Amino acid sequence: MARDTRQRILDCALAMFNAQGEPTVTTNHIADELGISPGNLYYHFRNKDDIIEQLFTRYETRMDAALAPPDGRLPGLEDIWLQLHGVFECIWDYRFLYRDLLEILSRSRRLRIRFARILGRADDRAHVVLRGLAQADVIRATPAEIDAAATSLLVLATFWLNYATLRGDRDERRAIHEGIVQVMMLIAPFLRDAERVHLNQLIRAYTG
Repeated sequence: MARDTRQRILDCALAMFNAQGEPTVTTNHIADELGISPGNLYYHFRNKDDIIEQLFTRYETRMDAALAPPDGRLPGLEDIWLQLHGVFECIWDYRFLYRDLLEILSRSRRLRIRFARILGRADDRAHVVLRGLAQADVIRATPAEIDAAATSLLVLATFWLNYATLRGDRDERRAIHEGIVQVMMLIAPFLRDAERVHLNQLIRAYTG
């Protein structure tokens, strides 16, 4: 029963943070939404930052799974497309982290360290995937171009929601879809002709 209550608190907090923004939601708001006492909530979590840290653990596990490259073979264009879907779906499900990223990380040194490690792993895996595309003859790119492309992919994915918010997008779900296309278009200049045609077909099917 206690475990169920703990999970309910985390699920409710995530939904409220995503819908209303983390800074506006208090532990009392979460307790009220669940119909439990603040004391019951504090039995499971010390404070709101404790809740955020536990949600971050969920997010970290999900993101690591999304970033995993194909096992035992070189990647293809559709592998990258599917991988980006996994990454951006994770960003969507934990979008409060990205919307309020600097605010949240400024309050917790532990989370800053953990997020930096996630970025490091994402950078390593982006390099692995891009080098795999080059080995599979899907792209033509020098090592320096792969380095620059990997960094650009990571920066775009990390701050895409902030950019979409600043330009006034109201439909965040659509913005996530646009983010996937934007990342794929970073790869487009390196694609061989047949793969570029394939990418355009994927984009038309996705956005049509």
